[in-house]
Amino acid sequence: MAALLPFLPYSSQIEKALNLPGMFQPTEKMPVFFVGHGDPENAFRDNPFTQALAKMGKELPRKPTAIMVISAHYLTAEESYLKVPGHFNCPYYSVYGATAFKDKVPQVTVDESTDMDHGAFSVLRHMAPEMDVPVMELSIPMAQRLDYHWKLAQYLKPLREKGVLIIGSGNIVHNLEKGFFKAKPYSWAIEFDEWVKKRIDERDFGSLFYYNNLGKIALKAVPTTDHYIPMLYAIAMADKHEKIQYTYEEVFSAFSMRCFRVG
Repeated sequence: MAALLPFLPYSSQIEKALNLPGMFQPTEKMPVFFVGHGDPENAFRDNPFTQALAKMGKELPRKPTAIMVISAHYLTAEESYLKVPGHFNCPYYSVYGATAFKDKVPQVTVDESTDMDHGAFSVLRHMAPEMDVPVMELSIPMAQRLDYHWKLAQYLKPLREKGVLIIGSGNIVHNLEKGFFKAKPYSWAIEFDEWVKKRIDERDFGSLFYYNNLGKIALKAVPTTDHYIPMLYAIAMADKHEKIQYTYEEVFSAFSMRCFRVG
Protein backbone atom coordinates (compact mmCIF):
# COMPACT_ATOMS: atom_id res chain seq x y z
CA MET A 1 0.00 0.00 0.00
CA ALA A 2 1.21 3.52 -0.77
CA ALA A 3 2.50 5.84 1.90
CA LEU A 4 -0.06 7.98 3.70
CA LEU A 5 -0.73 11.43 2.33
CA PRO A 6 0.17 14.38 4.55
CA PHE A 7 -2.62 15.88 6.67
CA LEU A 8 -3.53 19.40 5.56
CA PRO A 9 -3.83 21.82 8.51
CA TYR A 10 -7.22 23.50 8.82
CA SER A 11 -7.31 27.14 7.77
CA SER A 12 -10.08 29.62 8.53
CA GLN A 13 -9.09 31.56 5.40
CA ILE A 14 -9.72 28.50 3.25
CA GLU A 15 -13.04 27.91 5.02
CA LYS A 16 -14.11 31.46 4.19
CA ALA A 17 -13.00 31.02 0.59
CA LEU A 18 -15.16 27.91 0.29
CA ASN A 19 -18.21 30.00 1.20
CA LEU A 20 -17.74 32.75 -1.38
CA PRO A 21 -21.05 33.61 -3.09
CA GLY A 22 -19.40 33.12 -6.47
CA MET A 23 -19.44 29.39 -5.89
CA PHE A 24 -23.15 29.37 -6.70
CA GLN A 25 -23.02 31.30 -9.96
CA PRO A 26 -24.13 29.48 -13.16
CA THR A 27 -21.38 27.61 -14.98
CA GLU A 28 -21.02 25.41 -18.02
CA LYS A 29 -22.93 22.20 -17.27
CA MET A 30 -20.71 19.58 -15.66
CA PRO A 31 -20.87 15.93 -16.68
CA VAL A 32 -21.95 13.17 -14.31
CA PHE A 33 -19.79 10.08 -13.78
CA PHE A 34 -20.54 6.56 -12.75
CA VAL A 35 -17.56 4.50 -11.60
CA GLY A 36 -17.44 0.78 -10.88
CA HIS A 37 -14.87 1.22 -8.11
CA GLY A 38 -14.17 -2.42 -7.18
CA ASP A 39 -11.32 -3.28 -4.82
CA PRO A 40 -10.24 -0.41 -2.50
CA GLU A 41 -6.64 -1.28 -3.37
CA ASN A 42 -7.33 0.33 -6.76
CA ALA A 43 -6.65 3.60 -4.94
CA PHE A 44 -2.96 2.69 -4.98
CA ARG A 45 -2.66 0.91 -8.34
CA ASP A 46 -1.56 2.04 -11.76
CA ASN A 47 -3.45 -0.08 -14.28
CA PRO A 48 -5.82 0.38 -17.25
CA PHE A 49 -8.77 0.94 -14.92
CA THR A 50 -7.13 3.65 -12.79
CA GLN A 51 -5.66 5.23 -15.94
CA ALA A 52 -9.21 5.47 -17.31
CA LEU A 53 -10.29 7.25 -14.12
CA ALA A 54 -7.43 9.73 -14.46
CA LYS A 55 -8.43 10.37 -18.07
CA MET A 56 -12.02 11.07 -17.00
CA GLY A 57 -10.79 13.70 -14.58
CA LYS A 58 -8.47 15.34 -17.10
CA GLU A 59 -11.24 15.65 -19.72
CA LEU A 60 -13.59 17.73 -17.58
CA PRO A 61 -14.72 20.96 -19.29
CA ARG A 62 -13.60 23.02 -16.28
CA LYS A 63 -12.26 22.60 -12.78
CA PRO A 64 -15.19 21.66 -10.53
CA THR A 65 -16.51 24.04 -7.91
CA ALA A 66 -17.05 20.99 -5.72
CA ILE A 67 -17.34 17.22 -6.03
CA MET A 68 -20.29 15.18 -4.77
CA VAL A 69 -19.76 11.42 -4.40
CA ILE A 70 -22.76 9.08 -4.05
CA SER A 71 -20.98 6.06 -2.64
CA ALA A 72 -22.09 2.48 -2.09
CA HIS A 73 -20.19 2.61 1.21
CA TYR A 74 -22.06 5.51 2.79
CA LEU A 75 -25.40 3.95 3.77
CA THR A 76 -28.14 5.25 6.04
CA ALA A 77 -31.62 4.08 6.98
CA GLU A 78 -34.68 6.09 5.92
CA GLU A 79 -33.15 9.56 5.47
CA SER A 80 -30.54 10.97 3.09
CA TYR A 81 -27.51 12.71 4.59
CA LEU A 82 -24.97 15.06 3.09
CA LYS A 83 -21.53 14.58 4.63
CA VAL A 84 -19.85 18.01 4.70
CA PRO A 85 -17.24 18.22 7.48
CA GLY A 86 -14.84 21.13 7.61
CA HIS A 87 -12.11 18.67 6.67
CA PHE A 88 -12.11 15.01 5.68
CA ASN A 89 -9.59 13.31 7.96
CA CYS A 90 -8.89 10.57 5.45
CA PRO A 91 -5.23 9.48 5.42
CA TYR A 92 -5.43 8.63 1.71
CA TYR A 93 -7.28 11.72 0.48
CA SER A 94 -6.88 14.74 2.72
CA VAL A 95 -9.29 17.39 1.46
CA TYR A 96 -11.63 20.10 2.69
CA GLY A 97 -15.34 19.44 2.77
CA ALA A 98 -17.76 21.40 0.58
CA THR A 99 -19.28 23.15 3.59
CA ALA A 100 -20.69 25.97 1.46
CA PHE A 101 -23.19 23.53 -0.02
CA LYS A 102 -24.69 22.23 3.22
CA ASP A 103 -27.72 24.52 2.93
CA LYS A 104 -27.92 24.37 -0.88
CA VAL A 105 -28.84 20.70 -1.33
CA PRO A 106 -32.57 20.09 -0.76
CA GLN A 107 -34.23 17.02 0.76
CA VAL A 108 -31.20 15.96 2.83
CA THR A 109 -29.86 16.32 6.38
CA VAL A 110 -26.33 17.55 7.08
CA ASP A 111 -23.80 15.09 8.52
CA GLU A 112 -20.53 16.62 9.74
CA SER A 113 -18.72 13.34 10.41
CA THR A 114 -15.17 13.30 9.07
CA ASP A 115 -14.60 9.85 7.60
CA MET A 116 -14.34 9.28 3.85
CA ASP A 117 -15.03 5.74 2.60
CA HIS A 118 -13.12 3.94 -0.14
CA GLY A 119 -15.98 4.41 -2.59
CA ALA A 120 -14.89 8.05 -2.59
CA PHE A 121 -11.15 8.17 -1.95
CA SER A 122 -10.20 5.25 -4.20
CA VAL A 123 -11.80 7.12 -7.11
CA LEU A 124 -10.79 10.69 -6.26
CA ARG A 125 -7.10 9.81 -5.86
CA HIS A 126 -7.06 9.25 -9.64
CA MET A 127 -9.72 11.68 -10.86
CA ALA A 128 -8.69 14.68 -8.74
CA PRO A 129 -5.21 13.90 -7.40
CA GLU A 130 -4.39 17.53 -6.52
CA MET A 131 -6.88 17.37 -3.60
CA ASP A 132 -7.77 21.05 -4.09
CA VAL A 133 -11.51 20.74 -4.81
CA PRO A 134 -13.93 20.57 -1.84
CA VAL A 135 -15.77 17.25 -1.52
CA MET A 136 -19.13 16.12 -0.13
CA GLU A 137 -20.73 12.68 0.09
CA LEU A 138 -24.42 11.88 -0.24
CA SER A 139 -25.70 8.86 1.67
CA ILE A 140 -27.89 6.11 0.22
CA PRO A 141 -30.96 5.51 2.44
CA MET A 142 -31.38 1.77 2.09
CA ALA A 143 -34.94 1.59 3.38
CA GLN A 144 -36.25 3.67 0.49
CA ARG A 145 -37.74 2.37 -2.77
CA LEU A 146 -35.68 2.73 -5.93
CA ASP A 147 -37.95 5.47 -7.27
CA TYR A 148 -37.04 7.58 -4.22
CA HIS A 149 -33.45 7.75 -5.47
CA TRP A 150 -34.57 8.75 -8.96
CA LYS A 151 -36.67 11.60 -7.53
CA LEU A 152 -33.86 12.78 -5.25
CA ALA A 153 -31.53 12.86 -8.26
CA GLN A 154 -33.85 15.41 -9.87
CA TYR A 155 -33.27 17.74 -6.90
CA LEU A 156 -29.52 17.30 -7.28
CA LYS A 157 -29.43 17.76 -11.04
CA PRO A 158 -29.29 21.62 -10.96
CA LEU A 159 -25.94 21.36 -9.14
CA ARG A 160 -24.44 20.37 -12.49
CA GLU A 161 -24.94 23.98 -13.59
CA LYS A 162 -23.21 25.28 -10.45
CA GLY A 163 -19.90 23.62 -11.31
CA VAL A 164 -20.44 20.50 -9.20
CA LEU A 165 -19.05 17.21 -10.50
CA ILE A 166 -21.36 14.40 -9.34
CA ILE A 167 -19.93 10.87 -9.17
CA GLY A 168 -21.91 7.71 -8.52
CA SER A 169 -19.50 5.11 -7.11
CA GLY A 170 -20.59 1.48 -6.93
CA ASN A 171 -20.66 -1.56 -9.26
CA ILE A 172 -23.38 -2.71 -11.65
CA VAL A 173 -22.52 -6.32 -10.75
CA HIS A 174 -21.25 -6.84 -7.20
CA ASN A 175 -21.35 -10.20 -5.47
CA LEU A 176 -18.74 -10.61 -2.75
CA GLU A 177 -19.88 -14.13 -1.87
CA LYS A 178 -19.18 -15.41 -5.38
CA GLY A 179 -16.33 -13.06 -6.18
CA PHE A 180 -13.55 -14.81 -4.30
CA PHE A 181 -13.80 -18.19 -6.01
CA LYS A 182 -12.45 -17.55 -9.49
CA ALA A 183 -10.95 -14.84 -11.67
CA LYS A 184 -12.77 -15.75 -14.88
CA PRO A 185 -16.06 -13.82 -15.13
CA TYR A 186 -19.25 -15.71 -14.43
CA SER A 187 -21.57 -15.96 -17.42
CA TRP A 188 -24.40 -14.40 -15.40
CA ALA A 189 -22.18 -11.44 -14.49
CA ILE A 190 -21.43 -10.78 -18.15
CA GLU A 191 -25.08 -11.21 -19.11
CA PHE A 192 -26.36 -8.79 -16.47
CA ASP A 193 -23.71 -6.18 -17.26
CA GLU A 194 -24.59 -6.37 -20.96
CA TRP A 195 -28.30 -6.15 -20.14
CA VAL A 196 -27.71 -2.89 -18.23
CA LYS A 197 -25.56 -1.55 -21.05
CA LYS A 198 -28.30 -2.28 -23.59
CA ARG A 199 -30.94 -0.60 -21.42
CA ILE A 200 -28.73 2.50 -21.25
CA ASP A 201 -27.96 2.46 -24.97
CA GLU A 202 -31.67 2.24 -25.77
CA ARG A 203 -32.44 4.84 -23.07
CA ASP A 204 -34.82 2.34 -21.54
CA PHE A 205 -34.03 3.66 -18.09
CA GLY A 206 -37.30 2.53 -16.56
CA SER A 207 -36.35 -1.13 -16.96
CA LEU A 208 -33.32 -0.59 -14.73
CA PHE A 209 -35.74 -0.37 -11.79
CA TYR A 210 -37.22 -3.76 -12.61
CA TYR A 211 -33.95 -5.68 -12.96
CA ASN A 212 -35.41 -8.40 -10.71
CA ASN A 213 -37.53 -9.49 -13.68
CA LEU A 214 -34.37 -11.23 -14.90
CA GLY A 215 -34.79 -13.75 -12.07
CA LYS A 216 -31.78 -15.75 -10.88
CA ILE A 217 -29.32 -13.72 -12.93
CA ALA A 218 -30.40 -10.54 -11.16
CA LEU A 219 -30.28 -12.17 -7.72
CA LYS A 220 -26.68 -13.17 -8.33
CA ALA A 221 -25.61 -9.89 -9.91
CA VAL A 222 -27.36 -7.62 -7.39
CA PRO A 223 -27.73 -9.55 -4.12
CA THR A 224 -27.98 -6.17 -2.36
CA THR A 225 -28.76 -2.81 -3.96
CA ASP A 226 -26.07 -0.69 -2.29
CA HIS A 227 -23.65 -0.87 -5.26
CA TYR A 228 -26.39 -0.73 -7.91
CA ILE A 229 -28.15 2.43 -6.70
CA PRO A 230 -25.26 4.88 -7.44
CA MET A 231 -25.65 3.94 -11.12
CA LEU A 232 -29.33 4.93 -10.98
CA TYR A 233 -28.42 8.36 -9.62
CA ALA A 234 -26.01 8.97 -12.51
CA ILE A 235 -28.53 7.85 -15.13
CA ALA A 236 -31.31 9.91 -13.54
CA MET A 237 -29.32 13.11 -14.08
CA ALA A 238 -29.05 12.64 -17.85
CA ASP A 239 -30.99 15.05 -20.04
CA LYS A 240 -33.29 13.56 -22.68
CA HIS A 241 -30.79 13.52 -25.55
CA GLU A 242 -27.58 13.82 -23.58
CA LYS A 243 -24.70 11.61 -24.65
CA ILE A 244 -23.73 8.69 -22.41
CA GLN A 245 -20.23 7.41 -23.07
CA TYR A 246 -18.59 4.30 -21.59
CA THR A 247 -15.15 5.15 -20.29
CA TYR A 248 -14.17 1.68 -19.05
CA GLU A 249 -15.65 -1.79 -19.60
CA GLU A 250 -14.56 -4.95 -17.80
CA VAL A 251 -16.17 -7.86 -15.98
CA PHE A 252 -14.08 -10.16 -13.81
CA SER A 253 -15.28 -12.86 -11.46
CA ALA A 254 -18.54 -11.50 -9.97
CA PHE A 255 -17.86 -7.79 -10.49
CA SER A 256 -18.49 -5.27 -13.26
CA MET A 257 -16.02 -2.42 -13.45
CA ARG A 258 -18.06 -0.56 -16.07
CA CYS A 259 -17.76 3.22 -15.91
CA PHE A 260 -19.55 5.87 -17.93
CA ARG A 261 -19.88 9.61 -18.41
CA VAL A 262 -23.14 11.50 -18.87
CA GLY A 263 -22.66 14.69 -20.88
